[in-house]
Amino acid sequence: MKRNFLFICSLFYFWGIIANVQAQPSQKRVNIIVSPDRADWKYRIKDPVSFHVQVYKDNVLMKNVTVDYETGPECFPTEKKQDVVLKNGEITLKSSMKEPGFLRCKVTAKVDGRNYEEMATVGYDVENIQPATADPKDFDEFWSNTIAEARKTPLNATMRLLPEKCTSTQNFYEVSFQNERPGSRMYGILVTPKAPGKYPAVLRVPGAGIRPYGGSGLGDNIIVLEIGIHGLPVTLPQEVYNNLGTGALNGYPQFNMNNRDKHYYKRVFSGCVRAVDFIYSLPEFDGNTIGVTGGSQGGALSIITAGLDPRIKFLAAYCPALCDYAGYLNNRAGGWPHYYRNAKPQPNEVETLAYFDVVNFARRVKAPGWYSWGFNDVTCPPTSMYAAYNVIPGSKELDLYLNTGHWTYPEQKTAGDNWLRKKCNK
Repeated sequence: MKRNFLFICSLFYFWGIIANVQAQPSQKRVNIIVSPDRADWKYRIKDPVSFHVQVYKDNVLMKNVTVDYETGPECFPTEKKQDVVLKNGEITLKSSMKEPGFLRCKVTAKVDGRNYEEMATVGYDVENIQPATADPKDFDEFWSNTIAEARKTPLNATMRLLPEKCTSTQNFYEVSFQNERPGSRMYGILVTPKAPGKYPAVLRVPGAGIRPYGGSGLGDNIIVLEIGIHGLPVTLPQEVYNNLGTGALNGYPQFNMNNRDKHYYKRVFSGCVRAVDFIYSLPEFDGNTIGVTGGSQGGALSIITAGLDPRIKFLAAYCPALCDYAGYLNNRAGGWPHYYRNAKPQPNEVETLAYFDVVNFARRVKAPGWYSWGFNDVTCPPTSMYAAYNVIPGSKELDLYLNTGHWTYPEQKTAGDNWLRKKCNK
C-alpha cells in the first residue's frame, strides 16, 4: 500500500511533464530564501556549510515568523527543529558531511494558516559519488538477446498524416510500429521537413505518466519522432489516458519488478531501440545523424537508448529518473520511483532491477551527451543522477541550474535544444 500511494503521488506529479520539462513554479506572496555560503553550492568532505535563511512577505523580511527546519543528507535529515521563531525573519544554520553526497537544508514557514517551503541542497565531492547498484555479469548478453529477439518481429509501420497540425514547412504524422512481438506496437508523432532532402533526426522519449502527445519539432531541417511507451495511440481523448493512469496502468514501474523477462520496462526499452529502427527506415533520414532526448523518465530513456544502441550519435538528458535504485539500501537517496524508500525488497527484486537501472546503461554510453539538472530535485535526487553521470565513459557536459527542483527554466530548455540543433547541423 505504501508503494502504491507513493507512486500515485509521483505519477500525478509527472503527468505535468510534457516532452522534457515541467513548468517553473508560480510566484508566492511569502518567499523563503535559503542561501549556501558558496556560489557553486559545492564543498569538499568535512567542509562546513552555512545556510542563510530569510523569510519575506511582500518582499520585506518578516518579523517573528515561525519556521520548521531540517538539515542532513537528502532524504535522510539528521537534525530537525520545529516552531522556531525568527524575530528578524532570518537565521543561519550550519552543517557538514563526511562522505560524498548531497546535504539539504529545508525550511517551512508557517504564515496565516499556510505552509511555505524552500530548500537548498549542496554537493560534497560529487564527482566521487558511485553507484550502489551492481552491474550484472550477463547484462550485455541479456539486452543483446532481448533486442535480437524483438527484431525478429517486422516493424510493419503505419503513418497517418495529421493535416490540422501540418505547417508550410513540416508534415506531422501519427505513426506506429511493432515492438517485441507481433501485435505489440509503439505509437508516436513524427515531424518531417516538407522540402525534399536527407535530414538528421532526434528521438524524443517521454516523461512518466499516461497522456497524449502532439509532437514538437526542432526546426525545418530536422526529423523528430516523439513516442509514447504504453502501446496505445497517442491521439486519443484525454479521458482514456486518465482512466488508464488510475486503472490498468496505475503503478506500471512496479509491474513484475522481480522478473527480468516480464518487468514492464523491458518492452519499453526494446521499444526505444525499435523507434531508432523506424527512423532508419524513413527515406528522409540521412542514415547517420541521430540523437535522443527527454526529461525525467525521458532523461532515463535517453541514457538507456544511447547505452543500448551504438547508432545514437548524441543525447540530451534532463534530470534522469530510474538511477541507482539500490541507493536506499545503502542509506542514501535512490532514484525515482523510490522503490526502497519505504519498503524492503522482495525476493529477486534487487537482482532484477539491476538490469533496468540507468547506472548500468550509463556505463555503456559512448555518445557525446549534454546533461542538465538542479540540486533541489526531490523526485530525482541529485545523488542518484550523479551516480549515473559519473560512470559515463563518453564525452559529457553537465549544465547545472542549481536552484531547480523537478522543473526547468526556459533558458535551460533553450540551451538543450540549441545543443541538439548544433549536433544535428554540424
